[in-house]
Amino acid sequence: MLLHVIARGKIGRSPEAELVDRYARRITWGFKVTELPDRGGAIPPSTVSPMRTVALDERGKQLESTAFAALLGRWRDDGVREVRFLIGAADGHEATLRQEADLLLAFGAATWPHMLARAMLAEQLWRATSILSGHPYHRDG
Repeated sequence: MLLHVIARGKIGRSPEAELVDRYARRITWGFKVTELPDRGGAIPPSTVSPMRTVALDERGKQLESTAFAALLGRWRDDGVREVRFLIGAADGHEATLRQEADLLLAFGAATWPHMLARAMLAEQLWRATSILSGHPYHRDG
């Protein structure tokens, strides 16, 4: 299953980019990052089916890491070929995108800078895939 991060804004050379790269190298599943401009630019059409869309949104659902891993594992086992994780610009996502997403996901009640959210998402994807593979990285409790 392809884990596809589609993010608004150019991360460039930054500490956040280094974190994204660090976790991306650890993920054994397919992993891809597509950057879009802050405004404009269309989300690329998917070429595979079935697909799921997860929009990162401060009003979204907060999932524990094990629950997030279980969700990805269930989608994988159900034959989902791509999960798209959408990270908006500073003003977030349009209402229609939020309504059409399969899941709105929040990293807590706080508002996070979208570049930091990208690094946090990469870490959570690494953590979820490591949980599913039985790797000892994640510790409960």
